[in-house]
Amino acid sequence: MNPKKKGILILTPFFSPNIGGVETHLNDLVTALDKKGYRIFVQTYSPITTKNTKWKKREFGGNFIQITRYRWFGENLFHKLENYPILDFLYLTPYLLIRSFFFMLSNARNIDVIHAQGLNAGMIGVILKTIFQKRFLISLHAIYSNIDCHGLSSLMARVIINRADVTLGMSKAVNNQFDQTGIKLRNIEKYRYWVNLNLFKPSNLKESRNKVGIDDRFTVLFVGRLIPVKGIKLLVEIAQELDQIQFVFIGGGPLEFFLKDVSDQNSNIKFFGQVQNIHLPYYYSSADIFCIPSQYEEGLGRVVMESVACGTPVVGSNRGGISEALSETVSILVKPTHNNLKNAIKMLYIDNEKLKTLKNNCRDYAIMNYSEKNLDLVTRHYD
Repeated sequence: MNPKKKGILILTPFFSPNIGGVETHLNDLVTALDKKGYRIFVQTYSPITTKNTKWKKREFGGNFIQITRYRWFGENLFHKLENYPILDFLYLTPYLLIRSFFFMLSNARNIDVIHAQGLNAGMIGVILKTIFQKRFLISLHAIYSNIDCHGLSSLMARVIINRADVTLGMSKAVNNQFDQTGIKLRNIEKYRYWVNLNLFKPSNLKESRNKVGIDDRFTVLFVGRLIPVKGIKLLVEIAQELDQIQFVFIGGGPLEFFLKDVSDQNSNIKFFGQVQNIHLPYYYSSADIFCIPSQYEEGLGRVVMESVACGTPVVGSNRGGISEALSETVSILVKPTHNNLKNAIKMLYIDNEKLKTLKNNCRDYAIMNYSEKNLDLVTRHYD
């Protein structure tokens, strides 16, 4: 068989139209693989963390893309369970395993490689690999801080990773986390996301602000899941102290009602809820600074890449994989304390020359580091 015509089974609990960084990456991955001639089969759920979104059970696209979504329950239940790995596993894994098993019974001859996204899908991949004798890859998109050294979650992670033919980690931070929990990664490869540089590109500042409906003021933007460890409340506190600066929040999650309340009470805080990926470039281009104040170890932080591609520099946390995606030429990264982040934002608000220099560096940095050439780090393991 021509290697470019291999069948790839993508296993993931989360896929578009669910909104998130991993979902955006997987959509880019599927589209790019299809262009290269692979036959793509996706097994996933209906949107779990994105509300009021239309979705199709079966979707066909490109030259050969087949997406099957299974209706699942518990809108935003994932956010409540993600700190409890066993409950999270029981919520996300068994039903998708059953459906994927029956899919493979009918389609095993069309599948050459099973590519699981995350540890929950990874357990499904292990079982399908064992039964159907297929090549198995797993991509690790996050740092799993809820995995201890000796518990059941650690044992499960060890089984999954040891059975994978190749483990793809988004950053050194992801890989190091498993080392620290005593899990030795075999056949580990680091690879970086890429962004659609034709979609995420700079637009005129004033036109972008008119399009998204924000004031012509110095603007700080946040895009991401609205969960406590993302530093949402910390950034709101900073916004309340810097009322001369406009702070714009985009995303969905448990802190939505909190942000709606503070945006009603503070004229310099705006909350837009969840925004479809195709519209995000206008929000990035309308901001002077993008801020990622994460209080935990981010696996990579795709949003910072999208922002830089749109010409908007980053102020944020130096934790996890964020610092691997950026350099000091396009960002200011600090220990994510209140004073550190506030001072970094104030500095760029005051120092227009410094801000202009960072902005001027952004697009070239994105072209150099975030292009689709990063796909080759994945496809070489399919063959």
